[in-house]
Amino acid sequence: MDRGGQGRAGHRPRCRHRRAAGHDQGGRARGGPPGRPAHLLPGRLRGRAPGRRHRRGVGGEPEGDRAGRAVGRRARERHGGAVTGGPAQHPSWERARSLARAAAGAALPGVPRTLEDALGHALAEPLTALTDLPPFATSAMDGWAVSGPGPWQTGARGVLAGEQPEPLAAGTAVPIATGAPLPPGASAVLRREHGEVERSTSLLHLAAPGPLPEGHDVRPRGQECASGEPLLPAGTSVTPSVLGLAAASGYDRLVVHRRPSVELFVLGDELLDTGVPRGGRVRDALGPLLPSWLRGLGAEVIGRHRVADRLTELREAVAHSPADVVITTGSTAAGPVDFLHETLRLLDAELIVDSVSVRPGHPMLLARLPATADGRVRLLVGLPGNPLAAVAGTATLAAPLLRALGGHAEPGPRGAVTAEALPGHPRDTRLLPVRTAGTGVAPLPYDGPAMLRGLALADALAVVPPGGVAAGDAVELLPLPTG
Repeated sequence: MDRGGQGRAGHRPRCRHRRAAGHDQGGRARGGPPGRPAHLLPGRLRGRAPGRRHRRGVGGEPEGDRAGRAVGRRARERHGGAVTGGPAQHPSWERARSLARAAAGAALPGVPRTLEDALGHALAEPLTALTDLPPFATSAMDGWAVSGPGPWQTGARGVLAGEQPEPLAAGTAVPIATGAPLPPGASAVLRREHGEVERSTSLLHLAAPGPLPEGHDVRPRGQECASGEPLLPAGTSVTPSVLGLAAASGYDRLVVHRRPSVELFVLGDELLDTGVPRGGRVRDALGPLLPSWLRGLGAEVIGRHRVADRLTELREAVAHSPADVVITTGSTAAGPVDFLHETLRLLDAELIVDSVSVRPGHPMLLARLPATADGRVRLLVGLPGNPLAAVAGTATLAAPLLRALGGHAEPGPRGAVTAEALPGHPRDTRLLPVRTAGTGVAPLPYDGPAMLRGLALADALAVVPPGGVAAGDAVELLPLPTG
């Protein structure tokens, strides 16, 4: 890792765009499944010049893809020492999260949204009370509004919430509902269970011992806040409770930061969308898992697409994605069909994080893609293909990046005491699925990088430092999405 944390020692400087031998000018990919967005369609469906054809190589493979595989293999061989170097070359888990937050830069611009549409965004402006709360004195209980000391002569008609009451004369009382405006002249509210009405005289008597204090069971005007008082700072996440407070304070719309748009590319020719694993292929677990997780981090997921293990198709997908953040799964290591590093090199992207000292998921990456024509910055998070490793990458890089782009204030650390010892890695931070056990947390089995069984039972991910955590010690927890 260089001093700025922008790559690894020995990593070659960025290069300008260079086409792989045999690729056309656009680096166009071969065909794709029906329904694929425009930037993922085969070239012939996007207006490829007539008469232009791929030359076929050995076994019918287009020479562009065959050359791309060779270029990718040579690039990975050049990368080999850096990718597989010792953990000291990789940023720590804490440093990687800090780099991801910093990569976001300024939060996305503020936009007005209706209360319903503001849910899940972050406030771009402080929330200030537009009125006193409550806006007028109200009854805190069902009972009677009374004027002066008792007994009181009761009236026939009571006061309901939403009504404008008549003034109350001294020595009289009227029934009143919780939340109803206090009549002018009323001095207190007598709870229904503390009063008795004498039928013959219609006099209301205090059934509880002692006098009724003035202002008893009355919510005075401005008890919660005064008009103009700051209620919540900018950066507050808009939850259902925040929506309720905003509505009570008089808001119809809120100015919130725009959600960062995310496009998810799931890589791997070995993945199936339906049925049980068969023929050496496995089910895609990350396609169903990640979109809702990303939405919970404040993202707007604009697409989820399968991308084949071909350099040309991956390069085309990343280059033309309109999203603020591209997220890929798989292809972050140095396997025979891992083309992500070569794709980033061809696009002249800047690697910010290239592997992290964390288990599982250490071959994750974060890159800054070239700016769009209108100057908009785009970023790419590369997650490992193993499911739990991809979850670790989401928690490490995607979560701080998306929260910062969306303008959400950084939450304070959440901790717990361990009910049992949590095993750690000798050198790296470990993200371990844990469950609540009494007053502490305990590890779960089935925590391998390709497993999800432990995660499905977990309440959180424990951030286990190198060497592990003993029983009874404190540990930091990362929350898991619940819906």
